[in-house]
Amino acid sequence: MRIPLTLLRRPPKPAQPLRDPGYSGEPGAIGSRGPARAPAHERTAGVRVDEATRQLYQVLSLVLDYPGPQLRERLPLLVEVVQELSRGRGAVARSAAALSPLLEHLAATPAEELERAYVETFDLRRRCCLHLSYYGYGDTRKRGMALLDIKQAYQASGVDLEDDELPDHLCVLLEFTATVDPPVGRVLLLDHRPGIELLRISLADRHSPYLAAVEALTGTFPTMVGSDRDAVAALIANGPPDEEVGMEAYQSGSYADESVRS
Repeated sequence: MRIPLTLLRRPPKPAQPLRDPGYSGEPGAIGSRGPARAPAHERTAGVRVDEATRQLYQVLSLVLDYPGPQLRERLPLLVEVVQELSRGRGAVARSAAALSPLLEHLAATPAEELERAYVETFDLRRRCCLHLSYYGYGDTRKRGMALLDIKQAYQASGVDLEDDELPDHLCVLLEFTATVDPPVGRVLLLDHRPGIELLRISLADRHSPYLAAVEALTGTFPTMVGSDRDAVAALIANGPPDEEVGMEAYQSGSYADESVRS
């Protein structure tokens, strides 16, 4: 079963021309502070994202979003999609099957309790942040440039976000991967893998029901090796950077950061 377009978190806008005509893509890996990498669009050779994985990512983009009335209205359809995916084979089927308890929790828990727990989990804790560039840069000037790079990568694939959404939000990136440019989105997700892994570990430590969603995502990733393992170990030891020197590079564009986590 395909999730209809009307279930998108928000339909993307057609992209406007890039502000810098000479821009060729994001300059490096955003999820770590290692050596610069080629733009995501240049690293998609051999990257395949099958239909089942795209559907799973669309489900995850919805269940990891703020649990408002729209999500509760969509839950019956999401349950149907997850049940169908779980009847398949491989990592996607296993990930989908593991989502059932989370969907049951979202359906059975009172709205106010869900909303309060969501804010306490994702908005007030540095190690449970859904803004992925935060893990690599904190709220620093470099993060502002990282956000601009991701935004321009989206534009290169033909879409712009609404002005109140940041491009590094996990739900936004999952939706982009599911519905706009799967290979580029997959590359960007893997660039941010260290942060996603810290998010997974932190949710496990809190016994959060949202752990199932992040584990469903990491279950579609390859085995983690090398620099990613080192980056995760560093994040576990030190957490995201906490130097707050400003986000002017990004705020001078069409977006502004939503919060500074402490």
